[in-house]
Amino acid sequence: MQPRASEQPRSVFDRFAESSSHFVSTGAFFGISVVLVVLWFPTILLIPSVDTWQLVLNTAVSVLAFLLVALLQNSERRSDLAAHHKLNLIAAGLADLMQHAAGPDAGDLQVRADALRRAVGLEDRGA
Repeated sequence: MQPRASEQPRSVFDRFAESSSHFVSTGAFFGISVVLVVLWFPTILLIPSVDTWQLVLNTAVSVLAFLLVALLQNSERRSDLAAHHKLNLIAAGLADLMQHAAGPDAGDLQVRADALRRAVGLEDRGA
């Protein structure tokens, strides 16, 4: 049996992505971003071409946005896997309770418990 996503050891990249996700969602990151823009703005006096001046910030922001999207996607994927794992455990527990509560004449409850068991982990099986 393959270990669940929540039981697998997290890689260095996963830990880095999670800590980055936490940091970029803080007010400190926003404050640093505002300070950088404020510091960048007067550099128009140093750069003779307005196009070059805009290109500097646009390039930096584009690269940062690209990297942040990759990091945040990683965090979102792991969060989705954890939520699916929790839902599967709840559904499996509910199916067990339904099985235990089903008496000899509870055919409909038994059918529903079997359907619930089949549904557990469907996203893992590609259905």
